[in-house]
Amino acid sequence: MEKICCFIGHRKIDNLDKVETKTKEIVLDLILNKNVKIFLFGSNSEFDDLCLKILSQLKEKFIDLKRIGYTCKSEGIVLQSEKEKFEKLYLKIFKSETELFCVDEEFEYKTKYTAGKASYIERNQAMINDSDYCVFYYDKNYKPKMRKHSKKDIFVYQPKSGTKIAYDYAIKKKKQIINVFEFI
Repeated sequence: MEKICCFIGHRKIDNLDKVETKTKEIVLDLILNKNVKIFLFGSNSEFDDLCLKILSQLKEKFIDLKRIGYTCKSEGIVLQSEKEKFEKLYLKIFKSETELFCVDEEFEYKTKYTAGKASYIERNQAMINDSDYCVFYYDKNYKPKMRKHSKKDIFVYQPKSGTKIAYDYAIKKKKQIINVFEFI
């Protein structure tokens, strides 16, 4: 039976070359030894972009791999006409056919358009629920920048890391977790 893996990580990556090398080793092991054929991606992080790049390269050798993009509310609001306009623009620039996100299909989970401001949390939970393996780039010491609730607010607060929320959720769901950060 084919297995499914999702990727979730921080927006920024330190030691990109080392992370790329280790992530590629992990992905190859999942493909060759764990029968993982379907890979789920979110967006808005360097780790997501890196994993998508790795899978796109490996798809040339392993043609039966499937890349599925799980999009958030804000990412799904691009009109079809706008998507086509951007793809034509990329075609002019790169002189080859290009699709946005470079995935084989987009998945819209049931609360995509009803989720609130932090719809990426529900998106990540949907990816985790649908996966057998979860590959993270998660630094337990990372904290997002302090911010205000609004521009007029005087006080700042410490927001929660979306990656930490997803990591804790994957533990709660008893998923098989591979944290690339721990190997670097």
